Amino acid sequence: MQLQQLTQLVANPSPLPVLNTPPPPVLFPPVSPPPTQTARRTRSKFFSPPDFGGECHNGRAFLNSCSLYIRLALEQFHDEQEKILWALTFFKSGCATKWSKNAFRQEADTSVFPIQTWRDFEQQFRVHFFPVNTEADAINALEGVSYHQGGRTVDNYLDNFLALVSDAGYTDPRMLVVKF
Repeated sequence: MQLQQLTQLVANPSPLPVLNTPPPPVLFPPVSPPPTQTARRTRSKFFSPPDFGGECHNGRAFLNSCSLYIRLALEQFHDEQEKILWALTFFKSGCATKWSKNAFRQEADTSVFPIQTWRDFEQQFRVHFFPVNTEADAINALEGVSYHQGGRTVDNYLDNFLALVSDAGYTDPRMLVVKF
């Protein structure tokens, strides 16, 4: 009986019922038109540098942090003076506060702020807040007998070693192996 029914269906096929099915899914998203000139690009929030007290061992990190922020958010600064004044807002204690106060005192006396460009700021900052002789200090640490891993982790020792090598200006691979 079933064989007979199958034979009839094959011989006289009936049209399939039309079902309301959704269209097949789109495999790739449609290409959107290019953004208009009025569309704004969203940007990540950039972190400001930490407060600075004038410690020489933090000077390079602070200046790098300021320079990076300025490069990433350049549109926030209208001129060189704004960059300098913005950086000075992080001078919250110690020698940094005294240096900042001195700059504003000079401005009050002469009606001209003593630091005119960001480059001038960087140069004066290096003189006042970078270690006096980083290269000599690094060479002395690497040449001395007291530099060893001690209780530090290998990662910590290696990071410190690479920083000293960079500060010392050592580039010869043989020298690096001997010093390590």
